[in-house]
Amino acid sequence: MVWSYWQSTLRSSILRFNSFSNSSGTIFVVYFLAFRGTNTNQSMKKRILLTTVFLTLFFISSSVFSQYQEYIVGRLLDGKTQEPIAFASIRIKDRALGIISNTDGSFKIPLKYKEYGDVIEISSMGYQTKEVLIHDFSIYEINNVRLLPAILELEEAVVTARKKNKKRLSPRTIVQKAIDALFENYPTKPYSQVGYYRDYQLDKEEYVNLNEGILKVYDQGFRAIDSSTTKVSIYDYKENLDFRRDTLARRPYNYSFKGEAKIIDKGYLSSYGGNEFSILRVHNAIRNHSINSYSFVHRFDTDLLKEHVLTREDDSSIGGEALYSIRFEKKLPVHSAYGRLYISKYDYSIFKMEYAVYDETKNNSTGLKDKNGSTKRTVFEVTTSYRKQKNTMFLNYISFNNVFRFWEAPKLTLDYVELNFHRMHLSKLNLNKYFNKRSFVLTFSELLNAESVKSLKQFSMNFKGKKVAFDSLLVSENKVMLYPKANTVKQIEMLGEIEFLNKNEGLNERILKVEANNLQDVNGNIIGEWTSKDYNQFREFFVQEVNQAAKLPSDGLFMIKGKPIFEDQPIVKPDNFDDYWMNTPLQKIKN
Repeated sequence: MVWSYWQSTLRSSILRFNSFSNSSGTIFVVYFLAFRGTNTNQSMKKRILLTTVFLTLFFISSSVFSQYQEYIVGRLLDGKTQEPIAFASIRIKDRALGIISNTDGSFKIPLKYKEYGDVIEISSMGYQTKEVLIHDFSIYEINNVRLLPAILELEEAVVTARKKNKKRLSPRTIVQKAIDALFENYPTKPYSQVGYYRDYQLDKEEYVNLNEGILKVYDQGFRAIDSSTTKVSIYDYKENLDFRRDTLARRPYNYSFKGEAKIIDKGYLSSYGGNEFSILRVHNAIRNHSINSYSFVHRFDTDLLKEHVLTREDDSSIGGEALYSIRFEKKLPVHSAYGRLYISKYDYSIFKMEYAVYDETKNNSTGLKDKNGSTKRTVFEVTTSYRKQKNTMFLNYISFNNVFRFWEAPKLTLDYVELNFHRMHLSKLNLNKYFNKRSFVLTFSELLNAESVKSLKQFSMNFKGKKVAFDSLLVSENKVMLYPKANTVKQIEMLGEIEFLNKNEGLNERILKVEANNLQDVNGNIIGEWTSKDYNQFREFFVQEVNQAAKLPSDGLFMIKGKPIFEDQPIVKPDNFDDYWMNTPLQKIKN
């Protein structure tokens, strides 16, 4: 009864709170609980408990939207599977502005567009295009928008395309036609794009170290070399402190293994002479079609066809345009690579390119096949999407994800060895008794788990290449005392020499080598074992606006490519800066 009552109370109070501002809403909830949640048959103790619980849950639930109060928050879902739809285009109709849905399907739209009464147009490859009135969205909850598969849309588009292309083309012919048509389908004159940039790491399913910015890119066209001619203005950037900061994951790549290491296993990521955004742009193989873009794709216009095996898959569509789906793959002893190109059946423009490289020596964490049919661990993955605007293809978004591993040096180590022999004048008759009462003291970096020290076989000691034998051991906190045997003349002579050197000249690892195996500390760390953790590193750019006639300003302040984006870069905010926004992802919101 109490639980049922609390549920109904919670529902009605939240509904009433929605009609109040933040300040008056809090007062209202306290009033609501004090009077609605009481009756003459309840004890004061029960009322206080219910009030406390409710207030706690209220503030937790309201905090979900604290950072989104100036935005409408939505989420795209597959109408059949209810799975999130990532990287869908969400455009504000007739305003040439838009965003891309996040990995979890979420998106944000500034609240001012609800007041304007605008319409948003949602499109994603393989789904029916959908238009929704922004006015229909609630400002108090996440708005779920469901898209349906584009079955009918695809059938109509394919029939139309077949009338134009009666002959069935091979996958190699289709890709070659797309390469030959690059200068016809993509911009060759200067243009600009404003977009939302972010980089972050994924620790399992949690965003960490999220950095965000609004950038304007001045591109001189597809005939120009991107890395040397493109300029970037930074409108704004920030380190988002609402998300966890992980100091280990933020460290630069380091392959030295001196104390720690941050590496891309079976791979290497060059800086390409630039910062995070420069690295991202290099991995757009379509834009960098005439230069060596990245490993395994190499030069897009000449190497892709030579180095991959191509097959045709089922056709797809977007916005009523039929698309060829071409799969290509490459097999090497250590690596494998898989990709897809989605190419228009009308003019051979490339709408999307996916490319993933795998480490063939390691399985992924799930053991399941991914979308490419691989069970191996991903080294890196690139997705590049273009959209058509006035018959010319412009970048829609690019997402680059590489897996890196952070190695930490062993936490449990053998720090030093001491000898507690004392200089005494003893006859050979009582040497055995003397040495049996003395010990080698091994001191470790952490408190030992005494149960992990099970036998003398876990320890070995060699003096000048000769084995030192032990009779027994004792464990105490972070120390192990090893008691030597003195049962032979050779053993006694060796122990005497060790004692002499220790007192007069000192011992070193060259003449006295000590090893300890299979020991654990109280936290479960194994001696000498490096620990590692895998992260996914993402760099992404989502275009919000395209200007086809933009010229590079002669007196502009531009990003310094050799310096990190988020370190003292020049900021230039235009008069219309409020037209753009950061599409910050939601924090761990489940389906």
